[in-house]
Amino acid sequence: MDNNDILIRLRYALNLRDTEMVEIFKLGGTELTEEIVRKLLIKSKETYRYNNEVDDHDEIDDKDENIKCKNSTLESFLNGFVIFKRGKQDVKPGQPERPGLKNNENPNNMLLKKLKIALSLTSEDMIDILTETGVIVTKGELGALLRKEGHKNYKECGDKYARNFLKGLAKKYRG
Repeated sequence: MDNNDILIRLRYALNLRDTEMVEIFKLGGTELTEEIVRKLLIKSKETYRYNNEVDDHDEIDDKDENIKCKNSTLESFLNGFVIFKRGKQDVKPGQPERPGLKNNENPNNMLLKKLKIALSLTSEDMIDILTETGVIVTKGELGALLRKEGHKNYKECGDKYARNFLKGLAKKYRG
């Protein structure tokens, strides 16, 4: 699952409009137009081929060229989403105004962490969302996915967990 696919699924799950997406990117420190956001929300040809879908989508990509979403762009969106849902956090004295982007972090782990914060989810809520889609995960396994990279118990989040988490969010928020 690439970053564009994550954005597409997240937009659907949380029922976000293009104008809200632009606003969220802006809150995250990235200025994008609605046109660019729409191009970020187009699946790439590689995604269709990876999912063994029919190649009828070649003509779609020829008309509306998609823009590949980088890790920094996705992180900017997720940071903006936290601010969008929870409000801007006051800067404490001696603290840097804005944390640096972590381009090397696994996007799936970053997705779980940021959504947990933005939507004020507890570990039990996240386990329930995953269970709703048929994925059984323990609290310890979930904790390993939410750890900082380099921690001895850190576990990289696979596409299966991320995809099913977004699917569970869609069921929860869209009905």
